[in-house]
Amino acid sequence: MKELKLSELTTKQKLGMTLIARVYDGNIDYVVEQIKAHSLGGAWITQGEKNRDALMKAVKDAADYPILIMCDVEHGFDEYTIGRHNALGCAGSEELAYVFGKVTAVSAAKAGYNCVWNPVLDMPTTNYVCGGVIRSLGSDKYKVTALAKAEARGLHDGGLLAMAKHFPGKGGESARVDTHMGEAVTSVSKETVVDYYLYPYRELMKEGLLDGIGTGHIRFLDIDPEYPASLSKKVNDLIRDEGFDGLAMTDALDMMGVRARYGRHDTCAMALAAGNDMPLPFFPDHDTAYESLCECYEAGMVTEERLNEAVRRVLEAQHKTLTPPKFTELTDEDIALFHRINTDSVYRRVDEGISPTLDADGRYFFALLTETPLDLESHGKVAVETFTNDWYNPVLLAEKIKENFPNSTVYPITQFPSSPENKALLHASIGYDSVIFVTFTKTLTYVGTECLTSRITSLINAMRMTDHVSTVVHFGNPFVLEDLSHIPRVLIGTTSTESSLAAIDVLAGKYPALGVMTYDVKLK
Repeated sequence: MKELKLSELTTKQKLGMTLIARVYDGNIDYVVEQIKAHSLGGAWITQGEKNRDALMKAVKDAADYPILIMCDVEHGFDEYTIGRHNALGCAGSEELAYVFGKVTAVSAAKAGYNCVWNPVLDMPTTNYVCGGVIRSLGSDKYKVTALAKAEARGLHDGGLLAMAKHFPGKGGESARVDTHMGEAVTSVSKETVVDYYLYPYRELMKEGLLDGIGTGHIRFLDIDPEYPASLSKKVNDLIRDEGFDGLAMTDALDMMGVRARYGRHDTCAMALAAGNDMPLPFFPDHDTAYESLCECYEAGMVTEERLNEAVRRVLEAQHKTLTPPKFTELTDEDIALFHRINTDSVYRRVDEGISPTLDADGRYFFALLTETPLDLESHGKVAVETFTNDWYNPVLLAEKIKENFPNSTVYPITQFPSSPENKALLHASIGYDSVIFVTFTKTLTYVGTECLTSRITSLINAMRMTDHVSTVVHFGNPFVLEDLSHIPRVLIGTTSTESSLAAIDVLAGKYPALGVMTYDVKLK
């Protein structure tokens, strides 16, 4: 393994060194050619990519220099996953945040990675939340910073570079729009950005924990009314003016937050000229991205000085990957603590004078939200295929409920119930001690704002009028509960199977509710 030198690279090699190629079966031959030609700075191999191990081997066999090999690890790696990223915030433990970083790093490093995108430093504070809340650590800049530091230390100890995202942050009205789908803007003041959003970046930088940043696609009108952060020199300069000299990458440039307005051809060069060191095209045809960047450079869109500065930072980051890790194996204690992240992230809020748990001998009616019509008696052998390998498993939840509350009934209801379905549920629920709704929302790209359907909200609110509903157990974005009438007992878990099952144990008094609320959710 040798380290490349800036002075020995041609212009075309330097341009390639600034790019990150998304690697998959369809372009691996071209990527290997670029690596052998010393014309590629980074390879993005998605965790779940088909033939990942073969792609990883091809990249590593071709590279005689420490090329950056990266992926996203917001919710962990392979078998070690947590409920998106917010499980760390809801658990609220620096010890667990460190273990998350360590376990993730050791696992990813064994698979061949040396750089990951994490921690998430977005701190949205509003209820528009297109994926922002469930992915972030919270809205308190001091708590977020403490958790992010612990996680970054764990990533470093396990041998990975940590790329914090999405610089400078997500908040204000920008959270109304999923930047995968369209352009997002915010009128948040520059002062707020510097004081609030940049705070965790500055603090990580002070302790040598910020190897790089991933710039987001939100347009901050008070800083740069023309360009999104990923294409804005004014926004990038905010952290450079703080003394940051680490690597700056862009979020994927194929997202509609950029592509809808700027297309494909110029965006890599625009990002590079704006101060990013490594644009992430994420186009499947990496050859097109590379050729476009070369053409834009020839047209004068990027200066030689800017190109050299970017390549210097890329080479310095590659050099850092050669530092031997502190840990290469996981202990039993590491693994046990890691699993606690999911179980310790369950939050409970109960009215004064109301028991925090339900009596195991009681007769309760559990209305269990499902994505598709589901026959629980058949154990979902046909209808439950939608949930295969997914975190929200109504069959497992139903079994856990019957285990803890044997005298109770579990009744599935779809997210968009018909009139006959609502009528059947309402009549079936009569005569029980109380009704418990089990609900969920899923964080997915390209779907927009997270919410409970209006039909489910109307159903719960109608049943609260006669005090039938005593409890809501919800998994996912907590802000969606703000449309519900007052519920005496509320439990909120994260988006993982472990957390969902732990929440039922919390309701039964078999496990403590250790989670914290990371946002100012206005439960009525």
